[in-house]
Amino acid sequence: MDYKKAGVDIEAGYESVKLMKEHVMKTMRPEVLTDIGGFSGAFAMSAFKDMEKPTLVSGTDGVGTKLKLAFIMDKHDTVGIDCVAMCVNDIACAGGEPLFFLDYIACGKNYPEKIAQIVSGVAEGCVQSGAALIGGETAEMPGFYPENEYDLAGFAVGVVDEPKLITGKTIAAGDVLVGIASSGVHSNGFSLVRSIFTMDEKTLGTHHDELGKTLGETLIAPTKIYVKALKAVKDAGITIKGCSHITGGGFYENVPRMLPEGILAEIRKDSYDVPPIFKMLASTGNVEEHMMYNTFNMGIGMVLAVNEADVDATIKAVLSAGEKACVIGKTTAGDKGVVLC
Repeated sequence: MDYKKAGVDIEAGYESVKLMKEHVMKTMRPEVLTDIGGFSGAFAMSAFKDMEKPTLVSGTDGVGTKLKLAFIMDKHDTVGIDCVAMCVNDIACAGGEPLFFLDYIACGKNYPEKIAQIVSGVAEGCVQSGAALIGGETAEMPGFYPENEYDLAGFAVGVVDEPKLITGKTIAAGDVLVGIASSGVHSNGFSLVRSIFTMDEKTLGTHHDELGKTLGETLIAPTKIYVKALKAVKDAGITIKGCSHITGGGFYENVPRMLPEGILAEIRKDSYDVPPIFKMLASTGNVEEHMMYNTFNMGIGMVLAVNEADVDATIKAVLSAGEKACVIGKTTAGDKGVVLC
């Protein structure tokens, strides 16, 4: 008996690292001090020494049951973008610049080419957000995960000057809420999605005219990364008073997280066009409207609170970063929370 016969292929692990190196190298920043394959990743902080109060911000998350689609479709090169997005978008919400990222892949069997595909997506997410992929772990766990399945999670660290932290504390009645468009369902609500649609190759491979592509292609579209859009807003000299990443819990859970006491967010549902996939989910699954807005992003992945005088410049800055934005509501005096009208 040896380790390979027990289900763990050490040589496959070596091959995985070899195949992923070319993807990892695309993410490097000057501050990275170590090479892939070491016991830890080192990142120099000297570039931030001139900040008044350099402050680290962090985020960790996974892709969730969206991975089930990747298994069925045998498509593994975009879920890594989802993993990075879920972490770095939260950092950006605090006004932080993502610095580095680490991933964790646990699988039933290590197929080096598949692991490399997953990491290529992680690397792409890091490139989009400007973070360096400085480390990770691939754990082969036979008997714990099915042979052709895996889980993917990650952890990111960023930096922000403490006086520039986005806390929401200065949001006041009369501020305007700007929504930045999502790319679709992103990485939340897939337990409900999988209950509504049959998860098989035929269903996912069916083309829908209203979607302009197959159902599977629509659902697996990677989560938008908003780091560059928020940086463009800040670089335009605009103060982002509050920021909410619309993830699990939709509007009802996430918008209030950026609000101070005594402020109510009013969001107009007719202020933008809800993407067809959400209409399909609601009609096919007979999901009532409140549940839709309490589960999904409904086409808005990020909500910013800004002064009314900064609205036009905010939207222009977001557009310059290649994203779409529009005014979706305002803040008023009232009990802390959100109403959709």
